[in-house]
Amino acid sequence: MSDQPLLNVSDNTDLGKVEIAPEVIEIIAGIAASEVEGLSSMRGNFATGVVERFGRKSHSKGVKVELAENGIVIDLYVVMNFGVSIPTVAQSIQNNIRQSLKTMTALEIEEINVHVVGVQMESQSDHEAEDTE
Repeated sequence: MSDQPLLNVSDNTDLGKVEIAPEVIEIIAGIAASEVEGLSSMRGNFATGVVERFGRKSHSKGVKVELAENGIVIDLYVVMNFGVSIPTVAQSIQNNIRQSLKTMTALEIEEINVHVVGVQMESQSDHEAEDTE
């Protein structure tokens, strides 16, 4: 677990409290972003690459959650498919994440920043298929 505090999301303390770890928000945001058409992949760090080599999928790859004074700030590092409208896809990612987090956690998000760190050209197998037709 990270050293970030848990988010308290319950108002009624009669039954107890509900807290959500920032890692849960990272996972929800990562899955919601990957559902958007035009996104090629998420860009993670060295540790997520090692974890994926052992066959475990990292859903929070390329997602960073920060608990700021004004609210929650989410940074995503993504690779887009070639030929898509980057602003349109980025806005779809932001909308999908905001809607998913609001539905699942009832949290309001201050910012969702999409950092496009690359463009995925068509794969070699797609290019070879076009040559044979």
